[in-house]
Formats: sequence, C-alpha cells, structure tokens
Amino acid sequence: MRTAPPRKDDGPRINDEITVPEVRLVDENGDMKGVVPIQKALELAEEAGLDLVEVSPNAEPPVCKILDYGKFKYEQQKKAAEARKKQKIIDIKEVKIRPGIEKHDYEVKMRSARKFLEHGDKVKVTMRFRGREMAHQEIGLNLLKQMQEELVELCVMELEPKLEGRMMIMVLAPRG
Repeated sequence: MRTAPPRKDDGPRINDEITVPEVRLVDENGDMKGVVPIQKALELAEEAGLDLVEVSPNAEPPVCKILDYGKFKYEQQKKAAEARKKQKIIDIKEVKIRPGIEKHDYEVKMRSARKFLEHGDKVKVTMRFRGREMAHQEIGLNLLKQMQEELVELCVMELEPKLEGRMMIMVLAPRG
C-alpha cells in the first residue's frame, strides 16, 4: 500500500482511515464499480499503486475513488485559490465634511466619493458638528442629501443620514 502524505483532519479520509464495511467504488478511470467491501476496495487501490479516497462521506454507502491523494489535494488547493481570486473585496472609504464647507472643498470631496463608488467601494460620509453648529443640524442634513442626489446614478443609500453624538453619518453603496 502506498503511504499517503500526512493530512490534517479537515480533508477526506483515505486508505485505512475509512472504517465503513462497504463503499461505492469509482476506479482510477472514473468507471463505477458499484458497492464493494472495504477490503476489496483497498486491494484494488493497492494494485493500481494509488490511494482510496472518500469523496462523498455522507452518501449511503460512502463514495470512494481510487486516485493519487497528493494530486487530489493539489487540485483542490488550485480550485480554492481560483475562487479566492475571483472574490471582490468591498472596502468602506470615508469622506469627512463640515456644515460650513466651501464650494471648492465640497467639489473635491464629491470627486473623491465618485471615484470610490466607481471602483466598487462603499462610501461613508461623516458630517462633523462643532460648537454652535449643533443648533443648525438641518444645514448638515441638507448637505448630505444634496451629496446623495448628485451621486444617485452611481449609488444607493445604504444608511440614511443619522446623528451619532456630534457626527451625522450616511453610507452610500455602489449600484450593481
């Protein structure tokens, strides 16, 4: 019997680790051999110079395949790496503004927010109130609403503007 590489408990059971009396066997060519006793399956694997790998442990009886375990693990790792590569990680970018923001500064912040949304990131807009500005929260609210209206073709509002202490927060998520 070939000695398979040591494995962690997260992989499929192989060779002598398979303890059920009968298994549904698939040979090295992919042909179904049917339900066979575990000893016969182990003998066939040994004759082929390969490992007996339990590919579907929850089936009744479990499905085992005769294959090269090292190659099998390598293929699984490649598939997992490919799946990770295709994932899109969404970051949350923050844009901080104040109620008395000047026109040019506002345009710069809008450009940043637009760029973040086009790249597929969420934008958290934070309006910070200082001193007596707290008495005029409607100015800040209007500014946030104006910002959302200008970006409406790029985003959807994920979190309506809400006041948390001295800050009003709004979260915009990209469309799509």
